[in-house]
Amino acid sequence: MADLLARSGKLEEAEVFIEAMPVQPDISIWGALLSACRIFDETLIAERVCERIMAFDTENTGCHVLASNLYAAIGKWDMVGKIRKSIEAKKLKKDPGFSWIEVKNKVYVFGTGEQLVEQSEEVYKFLEVLTGLMAKEGYVPDRKFVLQDVEEDDKKHMLFTHSERLAIAFGLLNTKPGTPLLIMKNLRACGDCHTAIKYISKIVAREILIRDSNRFHLFKDGFCSCGDFW
Repeated sequence: MADLLARSGKLEEAEVFIEAMPVQPDISIWGALLSACRIFDETLIAERVCERIMAFDTENTGCHVLASNLYAAIGKWDMVGKIRKSIEAKKLKKDPGFSWIEVKNKVYVFGTGEQLVEQSEEVYKFLEVLTGLMAKEGYVPDRKFVLQDVEEDDKKHMLFTHSERLAIAFGLLNTKPGTPLLIMKNLRACGDCHTAIKYISKIVAREILIRDSNRFHLFKDGFCSCGDFW
């Protein structure tokens, strides 16, 4: 019930429902509400939920990361630092982000922000051209999804080099026009990449199927099968 309320945007009702539960809600329930707060850009409730999550003496790395990401999005870098120290103190492991794509029976793996081994120059040049075309369609980079306290220009570049974008560019360069792309990612796709890929699918007239840690996303003609909730 709490998840249904959250998904429909009734975040206050979801929060009240959770607090009134006859049993103590676990971290997964609060995590679902926090995810909905991120989708609907509700920072006040999200901050309260973050406090609830951090009160758990948990080894759930995902919830720690989700809370850290939310504080980063609203510029509370002191809280980001506290959560990261908590992750280190508990010796929790935060997996680095990777995406991979199969082209001509060979699997190519891409790490966020990493220098490519193959076709590096071509991929980055293609991404620059693609980003320019996206801007003409109305795309504006959402820098709140950069999780480091850096300069604005650096934030734009960091979004530009997220692993799924590198994989998409590589796939577009090395497959025939119209060929659907299938990309796997070990972590959840960020909101800005999700928006960017919708634009890309429309511009290149291709279906792009991405499996992240949450679900499958089928991007086609500027839309995603998840309805922007994941």
